[in-house]
Amino acid sequence: MLCAVSHTAQSRVFLVAVGLSDYPGTVNDLNLCDNDARTINWVYKKNQDAITRVITNSNATVGAVTRLMDELYTQAQEDDILVFFFSGHGIPGAFMCYDGKLDYDIVRNSMAKSKSRHKMIFADACFSGKMRQENSYSNNQNQNNYASFDVMLFLSSRNDEVSRERRDMKNGLFTAYLQRGLRGGADYNKDRRITAKELFQFVSNGVRKMTRDQQHPVMWGKFSDDMTVLNWQK
Repeated sequence: MLCAVSHTAQSRVFLVAVGLSDYPGTVNDLNLCDNDARTINWVYKKNQDAITRVITNSNATVGAVTRLMDELYTQAQEDDILVFFFSGHGIPGAFMCYDGKLDYDIVRNSMAKSKSRHKMIFADACFSGKMRQENSYSNNQNQNNYASFDVMLFLSSRNDEVSRERRDMKNGLFTAYLQRGLRGGADYNKDRRITAKELFQFVSNGVRKMTRDQQHPVMWGKFSDDMTVLNWQK
């Protein structure tokens, strides 16, 4: 169930990038997730007319992330693009912020308030593939759902897989290939336009090879394979 999507040259990107390496205590700490958020922010600032917010570690509470999304996404117009990026712990049905669960419905409802019809969610989190199976919205009054506007979900792993990172790398495996792809690695036909299909092929092949087929990125939603994800610059 795909539909065509067009982006005008004047489209702006509204990005909220969230990364948590430092959770309360030490048992749940990660190594690279805060840098993942800063890396994706840098890529978009370099290559697109982007208005961005980055929030990491102890600042990334459920309330703070929700307020940032509401603040930023409501500024977008119909032809603008919304991007939500998360790197950190995930559980089925939610991302883990510093103080608790950021339910998938919170992200969805925040995006649904925007006039934008072009929305992208990138998640470098364990069990993130579960997100594509969640169909409910808490805001039933407006009957908002993924079928009513264009949303691309690009998730780092299937719903029963962990998302991996290595201490010898600057980013988690999914984010590492995502940023390489957005910086031109996925531009297979050299037209300086990264499409959804190109990005999935580049990232999926890289992550699967690096993990010896133990982690499988998932792309899902209502969008065209030829949808422009990013126009990149050297």
